[in-house]
Amino acid sequence: MPDDRKITAATNWLLAEKERLQSVAVEPQADHSSNPVRIGIALAGGFARGIAHIGVLRVLTEAGIPIHCVAGTSVGALIGAAYCSGTAFEVMQEVALATTFHDFGRWTPSWLGLATNLRMERYLSRLTTASTFEELKTPLAIATTDIRDGVSVYYSHGRIAPALRASCAYPGLFVPIQYDGRTLVDGFLTAPVPVEGVALLGADVLIAVYLEAGNVVNPRTAVDIISRSFNIIQTHTDLSWRQAADIIIEPDVHPYVWDDFSRTPDLIAAGEDATRKALPAIRAAMFRQPRDFSD
Repeated sequence: MPDDRKITAATNWLLAEKERLQSVAVEPQADHSSNPVRIGIALAGGFARGIAHIGVLRVLTEAGIPIHCVAGTSVGALIGAAYCSGTAFEVMQEVALATTFHDFGRWTPSWLGLATNLRMERYLSRLTTASTFEELKTPLAIATTDIRDGVSVYYSHGRIAPALRASCAYPGLFVPIQYDGRTLVDGFLTAPVPVEGVALLGADVLIAVYLEAGNVVNPRTAVDIISRSFNIIQTHTDLSWRQAADIIIEPDVHPYVWDDFSRTPDLIAAGEDATRKALPAIRAAMFRQPRDFSD
């Protein structure tokens, strides 16, 4: 049975965070200055499969869809930080194509994980010069999981790097991050697609980008075993984010494994294709009545 005290604590935190985050000023793009609806996009995790997010964001930009806020889990947080800082899509693509595991992880086996992701801080600097959330052009919320309390913790102010490292600290693979008085791991455990994060930032239209992992038929490494185990768990859990999202974009990334960085062009194309199909629904949602957060 769930611990009522933990649920109450998480609810109280979310209400307080929602009130604080809604005070963030977001300027709509000029082409839609008369449209009061705020659009938020939630980017899921997925290691290399997350490169598809670049294609999603590129098509939305080219279509003139304004993104007022972003929330990201794991690689979704990384791509989100680059996008929110104004990094060119061409730069994102170049960095992704040249990426290897050793750019953000170093094998240092311990009782808590197989590797450390301390290098993620230096890797982030290849995508953006911004080091704090306050420097970003578009509001961003990064989802992490407090491994002790079993709740989502979103970060939207202060330094980006510690929150990003925590959001990318895949359990069993990376050592948990000690930050803000918490023990934090990958946000996907409690926020696989962080629609809650963009809702907290005041979005009216919630776009979710989900990257379903393909089956690892013949696991090659311990990481494959860990990844496949979590994939199985997620298929049997309540995906409440689907009910919360207004539009769901699901790029076909089944053919790709967690470290397929060399397939960057194909992954971006998958994101682009899925987003083009979703454009009519997104445009239809842009001019609906804004949500009322007064309750």
